[in-house]
Amino acid sequence: MSDTTAVINLDLEGPTISRHLYGHFAEHLGRCIYGGFWVGEDSPIPNEGGIRLDVVEALRALNIPNLRWPGGCFADEYHWKDGIGPREQRPRMVNTHWGNVEENNHFGTHEFMALCELLGAEPYISGNVGSGTVQEMSEWVEYLTRDGDSPMVRLRKANGREKPWRVRFWGIGNETWGCGGNMRAEYSSDLARQYATYCRDHGENKLYRIASGASDADYKWTETLMQQISCFGCEATPKNFFQGLSVHYYTLAGPWEAKGSATDFDTDDYYRTMAAARKIDRILTGHSTVMDVYDPGRTVGLVLDEWGTWWDVEPGTNPGFLFQQNTLRDALVASVHFDIFHKHAARLHMANIAQTVNVLQAMILTDGDSLVLTPTYHVFEMNKGHQDASSLTVHLRGEDTEQERLSASASVKDGTVLISLSNLDAEEPARVTLDLRGGGLGATTARILTADRLQDHNAPGAPETVAPRPFDDLKTTDRGLELTLPPHSFVTVRAPLA
Repeated sequence: MSDTTAVINLDLEGPTISRHLYGHFAEHLGRCIYGGFWVGEDSPIPNEGGIRLDVVEALRALNIPNLRWPGGCFADEYHWKDGIGPREQRPRMVNTHWGNVEENNHFGTHEFMALCELLGAEPYISGNVGSGTVQEMSEWVEYLTRDGDSPMVRLRKANGREKPWRVRFWGIGNETWGCGGNMRAEYSSDLARQYATYCRDHGENKLYRIASGASDADYKWTETLMQQISCFGCEATPKNFFQGLSVHYYTLAGPWEAKGSATDFDTDDYYRTMAAARKIDRILTGHSTVMDVYDPGRTVGLVLDEWGTWWDVEPGTNPGFLFQQNTLRDALVASVHFDIFHKHAARLHMANIAQTVNVLQAMILTDGDSLVLTPTYHVFEMNKGHQDASSLTVHLRGEDTEQERLSASASVKDGTVLISLSNLDAEEPARVTLDLRGGGLGATTARILTADRLQDHNAPGAPETVAPRPFDDLKTTDRGLELTLPPHSFVTVRAPLA
């Protein structure tokens, strides 16, 4: 057993951890929308206006802050006017990116906004830059957010919505370096300025425009975008064309063409996965450093609006639907990501896991009327107390920090401290001493997420194979608390400040 000390200064609060770091992503891909969120009004599955209520209930328990839609790659072939008006009159299209299946457009703008209202989540809409027009996106903003009278307002009212919605978050394209147009950074950044200009603030609805940014460690792409709004070493506030820029990073254990199985993997695969997950720290640091040169006041946000594990699809499923099982390994990838997100809270304004239902590292898996909560879902739920909390720096000392077998973060909100700890060692427990300084804790409660095997997952017949349970292997010491974390486990400790 290894020993690690985690030093936490309870009285030294850092940047606020935005609740939007716990955001989600729903694309017209596989069974995320149809069969996931949307079952239709005639479905025997309980629904409200066609929206599946068991999914809504499960996500509301996470305090889901935002939902990104309609893509992803799909966003840049989606024309929003095809998804409004009477459903039976909406034109159909082919989803060329994902499975080459027909899209009937029954789930469109009004349905998405109704879903966000049921979830209590802010909408994040990705606009079509790849195959759309400036006018098309400008009119979508007007349709959703303008009051009074105008052509798009009259169209919205004709479709049954009198008052505008509040929609802050708008993505200016998606992966313009790839499926969103295969553009050069220079051309894409010019388009970002152009589209942002015509995405207007209507009334009190102030837009947060997010320019399509880099893949992985492409820091040059980020620099090209920042050069559009500021200059090297400038102390002036950047031009207000866009308020954020995106980056995408997926965790893989192997090469893109051989990602590996979601459930059939060995210990070496597991450690490669965790090493890949930790790379997000270096990637966020790199992009943040570039942005600091052009925006030292950190007024422009970094948005990781696609992240998560990506495995080979489950055998027997449509390869274009990206359906994969979700194990304890995936949950630990999520816990490590959140610790790193909290560390970057000063610059990282939003993050969106890919994706919410039935696709990639999903929160929820559905099959007909059955619903399963994945191990990753439980990490989101156990960590939700970090949303909008003040970060507390965790200083790790000991053998595990050198081997990167321990991950941790902490925050305080409304007088309550939440500490998250992950023992990433596949086989050995870890003894952790919480050296708490500048204050003390009251009555402590703790929970643990683990399982017998890293490959364990939840299924309709076994929905709680990997589920949170009370954790009592902790004791009070003169320095704070001492915990013994089992192998491959995630633990949260919650207590009021004393």
